[in-house]
Amino acid sequence: MAGIALSVRAHGQPVQPPCVLLSGGETTVTVRGDGRGGRNVEFLLAAAIALNKADGIYGMAGDTDGVDGQEEIAGALCTPDTLSRAWEQDIHPRDYLDNNDGHGFFEALDDSVVTGPTLTNVNDFRAILIL
Repeated sequence: MAGIALSVRAHGQPVQPPCVLLSGGETTVTVRGDGRGGRNVEFLLAAAIALNKADGIYGMAGDTDGVDGQEEIAGALCTPDTLSRAWEQDIHPRDYLDNNDGHGFFEALDDSVVTGPTLTNVNDFRAILIL
């Protein structure tokens, strides 16, 4: 998704900006660390790293039931300044990703999405806005 977003931003391919790239379904995560997180925050942290502060690209990933992983955090948001704000706080994004600690990363930046249980488990979703 990050690669497609960068292609849209740089070349207008496969669609012209402004646009939103949407995807749904559960992603696969290989757990190697002992951090806190779920599929959606893992996806978004990896995307933020791959986007590397790309101007005009914003992301959101979440679970419609309000629970991503084992906690009442539905997902998270990322912006072009996500990595800069992390580094300003001496937070190393790659370390959090390697430890499967997406919740810890986005909580530290106050970018978690908390809805509470919705009692409706439709799907995981991801939205990438390219301006």
